[in-house]
Amino acid sequence: MSGQHRNHANYWAFIVHRVSGIALALFLPVHFQVLLLAVRKPASFDGFTAWAEAPLVKLAETALIVLLAAHLTGGLRLLAIEFLPWRDWQKSVVAITAGISLAAGLIYLLNVT
Repeated sequence: MSGQHRNHANYWAFIVHRVSGIALALFLPVHFQVLLLAVRKPASFDGFTAWAEAPLVKLAETALIVLLAAHLTGGLRLLAIEFLPWRDWQKSVVAITAGISLAAGLIYLLNVT
């Protein structure tokens, strides 16, 4: 019986929400550093933006968008669980939030290429 909870969709939604939160927290200082570079050293920032056009960087940006969407939809899922009465349809919310997150990443990827 031990470990069966790890096969449940809600457990994986919990893991994705935590991992995406940690990844976004690690990204945020880098983002602020780039903004600071734009303000203080525009020439260096121009070099950075040229580097950011690389396909691998675009792929990493897409992953970041998926993580952001996963964290957002996971948080909304948690709010629904917390404040709404439990219903069987809430089990489907995990699949819906995953779909929305992946759709956000695909939409971004289609718009940057």
